[in-house]
Amino acid sequence: MDAVTKVPTGQEPGKQERMVMTAKKSVRRKGKAVHAPPKPMKKVMRNLSRTIGQPPGTLLHIGEQKTADCVITVFGYDEEREFHMPVGNVTECAEWKDQQRVLWINIDGLHDVSVIEEAGKLFGIHSLTLEDILHTEQRSKLEDFESYLFLVLRTLELEKVTGDVVEEQLSMVIGSNYVLTFQEKPGDMFDAVRERIKSQGTGIRKRGADYLAYALVDAIVESYFTVLEELESRIELLDQELFTTSGGDIFQSIYILKKELILLRKSVRPMREIINSISRDHYKVIDDVATWPFFRDVYDNVILINETIETYRDIVLGMYDTWLAIVNNRMNEIMKVLTTIATIFMPLSFLAGVYGMNFRSMPGLEWQWGFWAMVGVMSVILVAMMAYFRTRRWF
Repeated sequence: MDAVTKVPTGQEPGKQERMVMTAKKSVRRKGKAVHAPPKPMKKVMRNLSRTIGQPPGTLLHIGEQKTADCVITVFGYDEEREFHMPVGNVTECAEWKDQQRVLWINIDGLHDVSVIEEAGKLFGIHSLTLEDILHTEQRSKLEDFESYLFLVLRTLELEKVTGDVVEEQLSMVIGSNYVLTFQEKPGDMFDAVRERIKSQGTGIRKRGADYLAYALVDAIVESYFTVLEELESRIELLDQELFTTSGGDIFQSIYILKKELILLRKSVRPMREIINSISRDHYKVIDDVATWPFFRDVYDNVILINETIETYRDIVLGMYDTWLAIVNNRMNEIMKVLTTIATIFMPLSFLAGVYGMNFRSMPGLEWQWGFWAMVGVMSVILVAMMAYFRTRRWF
């Protein structure tokens, strides 16, 4: 599918009330082990064969179940008041659907198809959209269904124990007065947005659902900076070790970094087209005048992140070439020493072999000083060859 499916159009908002970029606040973890064993490659086509023969719009969860239960959280607010609470069923939100200026429903856990189906019935979401929500290997994209916008984004975070980059699909449905978010597991980067909603007088409380959607997309983009900061630290550590050791651990670390940068590139690159489309085109659920500058600012950050990923990728590829050059150079040095030794011993071995033959009559066999004379000749040959090699700067 294309990253952006256009029907109507909407213009790109920009950004206000930003948190300070985490890339400049995070502390480098100098003690982290750089040489971690590589993880198995993620299966991109996992369980896709289950969709073969199914009619379009069939609701079937494709992907890994990452939580035991579906957790549904509701936020409702306007400029004067707000409420937030967990609910046991999406249908409980029906009473708030048309009563709140902004309603945000977050669903953690996609394995329960009935929950997604109930949300679709309550808000009039197309069956193809619900199918894409349940298929967790979607490419990031934007689709316009007139009454709502559908976004598929990839979130990235650092695993707390191993420090590995973990990817997750986040689906977002933006309506005229509501935002629905669907995540694979609890725990996200939206805590700062929730705190702003709970605080009286903040800008987010004065604006509509399109601004909430901007705030959520902005939080996702800001989380990329944290990942980039960690990768920058690893690249810096690896660069310091590159010229001190050439073992397999270095190659392993370069390989892991390359895989993680490919994952970042795959996740972030389509967002450039998505955010640019929101700022360039006209969509019914997006306020072009009020929200455009904010999305434009998000677009600038996405451009910066994409350029940074490409820069890191070039650095890692350069490190791989440097590692190969260092290994080859060290191998050449070893081979040069071994070749020099072998060359020196070739004439000595020849002389020793000749006089080691069991013939009765050989010159010098009966001579009293024959052995020492042969040792002297060998020593002269050795010194002469060493002097010649030295003048040629072969060692």
